[in-house]
Amino acid sequence: MSAGGSALRWGQERRRAARRGPWRWLLARLGLSASARRADALAARTALGAEWEQYTARMLSPLEAVGWRVLHDRRLPGRGTANLDHVLVSPCGTAVVVLDTKRWDRSRTTSLIRGRVCVGAEDRHRQVEAVARYAARAAEAIGVPGVVVWPLLVVHGSWVAGGRLEARAAAWDGPVWVLGPDFLVPTLAKAPAGRDPVRAGRLARRVDEVLRPYAG
Repeated sequence: MSAGGSALRWGQERRRAARRGPWRWLLARLGLSASARRADALAARTALGAEWEQYTARMLSPLEAVGWRVLHDRRLPGRGTANLDHVLVSPCGTAVVVLDTKRWDRSRTTSLIRGRVCVGAEDRHRQVEAVARYAARAAEAIGVPGVVVWPLLVVHGSWVAGGRLEARAAAWDGPVWVLGPDFLVPTLAKAPAGRDPVRAGRLARRVDEVLRPYAG
């Protein structure tokens, strides 16, 4: 599954659904369908989101040369339709990274305000809490003793104050890192140290088994 593929398909399907049937199609053609306009705006947003997920995927690609396993657009098991933008397995086979791509307003700075991640004055901490929940569910699904899961967000567009923020979320016992693009690959490349191809391969197979490509 390519990065951003499910988001792009979902937006396109909403756009098609708003035009199914002769009357809906005609009203959309005449510019008289509010539902078609909303679907078009949604499709445009999801297409933009998919582009930034693809950009993140290109940034991550060089890590594979040093032993990282990089997966994209993975479904969380269980109820709901949540998907993981990117999942990485460390070269030493002891860590899994759950990474969410965001594209926030470039005219405003992303910072911590009273412990909450904000873009300018707008609170975006719910998105930190979401990736923390995803990481907790992924860790439970993977279920391999000794494996640490790291929840991360990479923010495109908006400048992240200091390049990196350490946020907290109720669903996660540890930091949720919010990174600017320039800090993403260097942060991952530094830790954890060491390579164990056999262990990393086993862990990657387990991750692929329980976090299947997103198809819905």
